[in-house]
Amino acid sequence: MISPIIDENKLERLRALINSAQRIAITCHKSPDGDALGSSLALCHVLRRLGKEAVVVTPDMAPKALEFIPGVRELVVFTKHELRARNVLGEAQLIFCLDFNSMKRIDRLAEVVEPLKTKRVLIDHHLDPDDAFDVLISHPEASSTCELVFRVLMQMGLLRFMDRQAASCLYVGLLTDTGGFAYSSDNPEFYEILASIMRRRIDRATLYNKAMNTFSENSLRLQGYAINEKMRLFPEQGAALIVLSQEELERFNYSRGDTETLVNKPLAIPGIYWSVFLREDADRIKVSCRSQGDFSVSDICARYFNGGGHSNAAGGDFIGTLDQAVSVFEQVLSDLFPNTNSTDNQPTQEITTS
Repeated sequence: MISPIIDENKLERLRALINSAQRIAITCHKSPDGDALGSSLALCHVLRRLGKEAVVVTPDMAPKALEFIPGVRELVVFTKHELRARNVLGEAQLIFCLDFNSMKRIDRLAEVVEPLKTKRVLIDHHLDPDDAFDVLISHPEASSTCELVFRVLMQMGLLRFMDRQAASCLYVGLLTDTGGFAYSSDNPEFYEILASIMRRRIDRATLYNKAMNTFSENSLRLQGYAINEKMRLFPEQGAALIVLSQEELERFNYSRGDTETLVNKPLAIPGIYWSVFLREDADRIKVSCRSQGDFSVSDICARYFNGGGHSNAAGGDFIGTLDQAVSVFEQVLSDLFPNTNSTDNQPTQEITTS
């Protein structure tokens, strides 16, 4: 049995807001991943089946690797169609905010959304949400926002409107935000939710293959290079580090999403139970962390990399150079493992910055 974890008073307020709105906009965070897109598009499908004029507005483009998700081609992308995005949001009678806990996570879209007097509903599973929402459904213990969208629909008696398309969207979010069900999926109810989704006759094998096992040639070559040339292991601390500069990314014609699963790769090595990936962007260093077991990378990202997340999957943004970010990582090793040797077992490599 799936527990009704969402407060009924919040759901009553949500039901009233949906009933009183015809035009509904749905937003998600910048650089949308499978959970952000899956939850947003699934909710959009359901709202349309309820007779609503629902539109998903994203801060920027979806990764090419996720273009198979039903409804992606109907997204209104702010960086591509700014005027239309502004019109959709301005005319909306209700705005859903999915898979982000702070308005800063939607980048320039925040400049459009925040001044509006439109009611806002948050559905999210990240820690410490802002109080900028009229209805706040926040459960950090959930595997994903897709799980929470399912639970909202279940408790509101709306699962009958979840068709194959909506179920496919939710499946992709559940799949990708748990690393193929490898973490954040220990709750038995997770699999009851998964079973309910699969009863909608989704093409599970195809969705799994496209989400987890499909890569462009450039992506495979980049990941091969990263593992062979840039992966450093720290056996005494059970850690791995991969660092990629902009110059290296450009060498392999990098597209957003090409390194999506790279941070997980070192965890396949016996004795390595946490992994850090540093990727140089134009104005910051993107930090991704993954771990196994009881070792929390959320605390590391919050304390050292201006981020946070879940125990086994977290991230952050570091303002500075790659060399400085690596120095912070080395400081993490010193702080957490003061009595161990912080040098790795790989040859010293120069970090190339653009």
